[in-house]
Amino acid sequence: MRPWIPIALLFLILGAVIATGTQNHPIDGDASLSPDGVSASTVPIPIRSGTIFPGAEWTWAESPEALGWSSEKLAAARAYADRIDTAAVMIIDDGLVVDAWGDIERRYHCHSMRKSLMSALYGIFVEDGMIDVTKTLEELGIDDKTPLTNAEKQATVADLLKARSGVYIPAAGEAQSMRDARPERGSHPPGTFWYYNNWDFNALGTIFDQETGERNVYAAFQSRIAEPIGMQDYRPEWLRYSYVDYSEHPYYGFDMSTRDLARFGLLFLREGRWRDEQVVPRAWVEESTAWHSEIGPESGYGYMWWAGSGAGLFPGVEVAEPCYYASGYGGHLVVVMPYLDLVIVHRVDTFRPGNEVPNEQFGVLLWQILDAAGETDIGDPPFIHLAPGIRLGAQGLHDAISGRTLEAVEGAYRTTVVVGADGSLSLFADGTPVYDGTWWIEEDAFCVEVPGTDIGGCLHGVLDGRTLRLYEPDGTLSIKLEIVDDGG
Repeated sequence: MRPWIPIALLFLILGAVIATGTQNHPIDGDASLSPDGVSASTVPIPIRSGTIFPGAEWTWAESPEALGWSSEKLAAARAYADRIDTAAVMIIDDGLVVDAWGDIERRYHCHSMRKSLMSALYGIFVEDGMIDVTKTLEELGIDDKTPLTNAEKQATVADLLKARSGVYIPAAGEAQSMRDARPERGSHPPGTFWYYNNWDFNALGTIFDQETGERNVYAAFQSRIAEPIGMQDYRPEWLRYSYVDYSEHPYYGFDMSTRDLARFGLLFLREGRWRDEQVVPRAWVEESTAWHSEIGPESGYGYMWWAGSGAGLFPGVEVAEPCYYASGYGGHLVVVMPYLDLVIVHRVDTFRPGNEVPNEQFGVLLWQILDAAGETDIGDPPFIHLAPGIRLGAQGLHDAISGRTLEAVEGAYRTTVVVGADGSLSLFADGTPVYDGTWWIEEDAFCVEVPGTDIGGCLHGVLDGRTLRLYEPDGTLSIKLEIVDDGG
């Protein structure tokens, strides 16, 4: 069988063809590291009291089963994480550690999670009256080495928090994908268009230092957040702004351990309260994690937080109520699920080139974690051995698809695949022709090739009525299709 190149990528590309105003989570930043070990206490605690906080150390549940979890299914989740580039995971239920693996004390680079950390700081200093989010860049005297136009200077601090400034010039810490996606300068007035923009995020750092009088972002985070919630590994003295010669606004990178980020996630889960202290204003927690821009079906962006509900949180998993998360390049995540009283932190050793856990892989891991928590209605099982229906051999797979029309039933957009009996393959996005290719059966797999692209490979099929699920060679779900007619 030929080497695998994900066919699922083809369906993602088809969605991108008809999508407008949406962005992937881009690369952001650089950093240093410091490894350590793990320690914690273990005591039995009542289930979901809503009042449990860690002390000097995190408290572990007496057992996963004490909180209604399955140790066996958590072990399966860990086994899957070992197959991908996951470096550390921490799962917090009602303030208790249900499970954790990897070096949860090691300080990894946060990449774009820095923005959610900054958002929390803004909430505190807005409440203190030191930052006014209605002020414009002009009123604040904010400019850049590429001078801003009068129209761009009308962007408010709130516009920057929402990534809606309308300022489209080079910024520190940008990935090539961000540069490629940058709109034409002047194409959108401030406040009218969402674009994931490092200029906005970096300028917020400059505004913060200017308006608050704090020594820097790192010292402010130490005194106003890290110390009040008992972070164990945060070292502000090791952190520095990164400057570039083409912008006045530096990149403010953070390094943080998994267990400290779990405290940050719990702080937001508890609506900004830590025991008896309101560290981040409750109203700010609600406002900053709410959707201010819809960036895809059932997914949105707040004040430097990502959000989603239903199938819009992560690919391959469904959630019953809105959730939100901090996200950094490579798969760094702090996921807050209020309706389950759950925080999940996921880290990747992005100091090693090439290490990455894309959202599709994290979606599989999240499905397993929720399954271990006893949740149902979380979407299709992500593995072929759990799939309902009949595993198809070569002849059964040929008979199921040859001469048929298939439609994607997952994902953001409707994709139609016409599988010709002559081996031809045509793909449509919302009725618009996009790609033509060929298909064949090899052993017991459905194989596709699209000339002129890197898209191709072979998938195994499971048929459940008129639903055909296709699985990658490693057994993980790639795409779910509905057989809609006989194609002819």
